Amino acid sequence: MKHIIILGDGMADEPIAAFGGKTPLQAASTPYMDLLAKNGKTGLLSTVPHGFKPGSEIANLEVLGYDVRKSFEGRGSLEAASMGIPINEGEMAMRCNLICIQDGKIKNHSAGHISNEEAKELVEFLQKELGNDTFSFYNGVSYRHLLKMKGGDKRIDCTPPHDVPGTPFKDVMIKAAVPEAQETADKLNAIILKSMELLPTHPVNLKRAAEGKDMANSIWPWSPGYKPAMQTMGEKFGIKDGTVISAVDLIKGIGVYAGLKPVEVEGATGLFDTNYEGKAEAAIEALRHGDFVFLHVEASDEAGHDGNPELKKTTIEYLDKRIIGPVYEEVSKWESPVAIAVLPDHPTPCAIKTHTDKPVPFLIYKPGMQADAVQVFDEESVKQGGYGHLYGEEFIKEFLS
Repeated sequence: MKHIIILGDGMADEPIAAFGGKTPLQAASTPYMDLLAKNGKTGLLSTVPHGFKPGSEIANLEVLGYDVRKSFEGRGSLEAASMGIPINEGEMAMRCNLICIQDGKIKNHSAGHISNEEAKELVEFLQKELGNDTFSFYNGVSYRHLLKMKGGDKRIDCTPPHDVPGTPFKDVMIKAAVPEAQETADKLNAIILKSMELLPTHPVNLKRAAEGKDMANSIWPWSPGYKPAMQTMGEKFGIKDGTVISAVDLIKGIGVYAGLKPVEVEGATGLFDTNYEGKAEAAIEALRHGDFVFLHVEASDEAGHDGNPELKKTTIEYLDKRIIGPVYEEVSKWESPVAIAVLPDHPTPCAIKTHTDKPVPFLIYKPGMQADAVQVFDEESVKQGGYGHLYGEEFIKEFLS
């Protein structure tokens, strides 16, 4: 049997008054998710172990069956793998956002969802002005970039910028978790402040300001780590030919370490306007020749971070109509059966604009399986599901069994 996981990042939410007390997932029209739930089995999944923050890096590793206590080495190192950037002995990698600061507060984590072209110009500028024997900047996608530091100590406390919109930036700058890491924290904070001097005067930001757009007027490094040691999914679960499809370097990096082949989809943006049809086509093609696909869609998470319930509802409907539907309709014709799982990695409630560690709904559909009594797919309905409440790697073991 072949297998595909379709993950709507941050898709789970809380009841919203504008939707009559429904979540965006409940309010959305999702006939294909409901069809799979009706003919499959459902449940709740805890994806964030105790003691960890509910980041996508933690949750997606757990969804794929990795114990983050043993395998996690920071978000930066995973994104470096996607970007083809080696992490050498004595180097520390960090995610490095381009963010917007206004009136001394973090306005948003994405510099107004800056374009790839604008961001590339700014990151190259930062490398020219601030890159040296200690620091190196690498361009990624939109606001998501990479910073490598030689001799860095990862024992520092860093705040993800998407967790603290509206917070004075000085209150959430990098702190040393142990005295030995103070030098690392000081160097990183100094380079943040230096970026705030340089970026506002760059032509890209002057043009954005003139157009009424948010400026990318600061960097924000976070999630430090060294090179991780991870078994591949082939070694763990016997997957012979697996593929990862995502617009996000983090997810592609997880896939690389997991032994999955990343597939680039033209027009995949990580936002609501991503190329849904292209991702569906890429997934179908990968399933024709391989045995496992991890298809990740970021759009609903970004809508949650923006606090936009209507947009989040729309992204969920797009996921259902433009990815799950075409994949299901195609693989249903095949002689070789295909198992389908649908789930978020974590909730991103619009009301608070950040992640939570609450369990997420999931469904598993396998042709001919005995279904449970659940008829629709949402955060509440699956509480009556046949799988009950699973934790971490229990999900992938059930799915692949």
